[in-house]
Amino acid sequence: MNDLILHASPLFRDIRRQDLSSMLSCLSARQKEFCREEIIFSEGDPISHIGLILSGAVHIVKEDYWGRSTLMASLGPGECFGEAYACSFGVPFSFTARAAQDTSVLFLDVNRVLTTCSSACPFHTLLIRNLLSVLAESNLRLARKIESTSPRTIREKLLSYLSAQARAACSSSFTIPFTRQQLADYLSADRSAMTVELYRLKEEGIIWFEKRHFRLLS
Repeated sequence: MNDLILHASPLFRDIRRQDLSSMLSCLSARQKEFCREEIIFSEGDPISHIGLILSGAVHIVKEDYWGRSTLMASLGPGECFGEAYACSFGVPFSFTARAAQDTSVLFLDVNRVLTTCSSACPFHTLLIRNLLSVLAESNLRLARKIESTSPRTIREKLLSYLSAQARAACSSSFTIPFTRQQLADYLSADRSAMTVELYRLKEEGIIWFEKRHFRLLS
């Protein structure tokens, strides 16, 4: 298990490395490997464990009746998923969590996370505080997606998303986490129409891009 990833994860912020082993034992942590495209959580699943990505990537997608999917989030090492539903005790998962590549996930029993054990482990208070921060970040991520997808036109959606990425990077130059198809899914846009609009923005001198790297031009 990669202790560096665990220590860097927001869920384990300020928890000493020497406490990790005893902490994971207390939380009944278990590691599981998933192949690319394998489903980790299905829509409608009851969830009692928080997933923490050790390696690889996880896509959170929403699928409609006809199988069309919208990419809600792309998560990487150190990030969590399913935490809001695990803490909701019985609310079924509303999305599908799928391995975007070969992925290793650490599962933590949310009841063990939220309940102080008989040993009164000193890390529990920190862990609960960190979980609240992770839940807050999940809400902010959803708000950012709503902000990017609420504009009516593809052009406005692209400009809103790219502006948010520049603000997050504190730079006009940044790299996005999505391929073209993933970006189209995230913005709920047709890929061909979105690609045409990207090149139109490039020709107009508003943006420059090379694969996943973008630069906003003044």
